[in-house]
Amino acid sequence: MTFRNLFVDAFVPPVTGHTEYWFETRRPFCNLVFLLPLLLAYELGVWLIGGADGNSVRNGADAWMRLGLQRIGVDLLWLLPAVLVGALLTWQWLSRQPWRMSWDTLGGMLAESLLFAFVLILLGQLTDYCFRQAGAMTLQVEESRWHSGFLVKLIAFMGAGIYEEFLFRLCLIPVTYAAMRALLVPHRWSVGGTIVLTSLVFSLAHYLGPAADGQSLSLLTEAVARVQSSRSLWFSFVFRTLAGMFFAALFFLRGFGITVGTHAVYDVFVGIVLISEV
Repeated sequence: MTFRNLFVDAFVPPVTGHTEYWFETRRPFCNLVFLLPLLLAYELGVWLIGGADGNSVRNGADAWMRLGLQRIGVDLLWLLPAVLVGALLTWQWLSRQPWRMSWDTLGGMLAESLLFAFVLILLGQLTDYCFRQAGAMTLQVEESRWHSGFLVKLIAFMGAGIYEEFLFRLCLIPVTYAAMRALLVPHRWSVGGTIVLTSLVFSLAHYLGPAADGQSLSLLTEAVARVQSSRSLWFSFVFRTLAGMFFAALFFLRGFGITVGTHAVYDVFVGIVLISEV
């Protein structure tokens, strides 16, 4: 089984003679064009607000990956966004997809991002309702995070959409899927298992605590213990797991770009619009 055949049934949209919107949104080249303005705005915002290193503004996933690069002796500010762009370009080349797109596709991807963000908000409200009906505690907001300035929050939420999806979807999902397929797990079971496993890791990563560094995966057991011992975290853990499954399903069905857009729109709307009205 070749490298390309391992992924083609799950990650590569079919090549057709037309640029059907459903398939075009999943093509890496379209994802790259859609995400470039968001990536440039985030990196420029981090540089302008956070100074030379921008560590006070960077999203957690962004900071973790940069620390991982530093541990192997690479400390270049521009390297991580270059890796993201390079990954999409490599994916485009391996998938042998056309290097073209329709500009109408970008508007459709933005519309889908807004729509799916609204669906995720409804999912959060439904989860909140179920917990309240069961008499359980719901989300506890970390005051220090939400009381930051508007621009700092905006930049951080944009970064979450980009780099959390880069780490947990674009990187972790193919690796997990490949491992399952290598173990001869059928395609459908591999997709389902990948969605569940990566979503649990995504949720647990939010509870790594201040000691988390480039060895984050080794601290997941501590995150499990932290969630298990604190009832106040159960709602956020369940919702983040559901959100991770939602994002993973979007990644498989609608592509990386729409998944990033949905995540960023959701975080900005909930973290800035809704929280500001509380």
